[in-house]
Amino acid sequence: MTTGRGAASHVAAALALSPQPLTADAFAPFGTVIAAPPQGRGRPINGGTTERFDLVDDLQLQASGGRAQLALFRAQARRFPHAVTEMERHDLGSQSFIPLGVLRFIVVVAPAGDAPESGALVAFLTDGHQGVTLAPGTWHHALLAVDAGDFAVIERAAPQVDCDVHALVTPALLHPPG
Repeated sequence: MTTGRGAASHVAAALALSPQPLTADAFAPFGTVIAAPPQGRGRPINGGTTERFDLVDDLQLQASGGRAQLALFRAQARRFPHAVTEMERHDLGSQSFIPLGVLRFIVVVAPAGDAPESGALVAFLTDGHQGVTLAPGTWHHALLAVDAGDFAVIERAAPQVDCDVHALVTPALLHPPG
């Protein structure tokens, strides 16, 4: 996908898209924000030396014979503005992205259902400590790392491929994070 200065001229008619800060309430229609709660709110384990926080109680990965798979994605930092020309979805399972370190990334999403148009896209900027779990069927762009690094990804694995890709009729131009 084209990025950087060439993207702006290549998609001059694109819809402008600016990321907003990622919050649990704003992201709720698309999935769950993964973030460490304040200290002292977890359940003590390991003789009181560790706090446990149960962050996502149902990853929804077992439809049609699926199973949980943990992967590592090593992402390069993207350049902005960035042309958003396609979206994808996974109808049979959720997908979680968790930065390993302080790494910001942008999540571009659209509601589950019919293939989206550019006007339905919403972009969220993580604070570097947050991850997300995308609900099954949520349309999303591939990982858009602002900071290069490693991400743990938990997703559904099965013999049946579960990835629909939709080319946007009118691209969106994702502006740099502010």
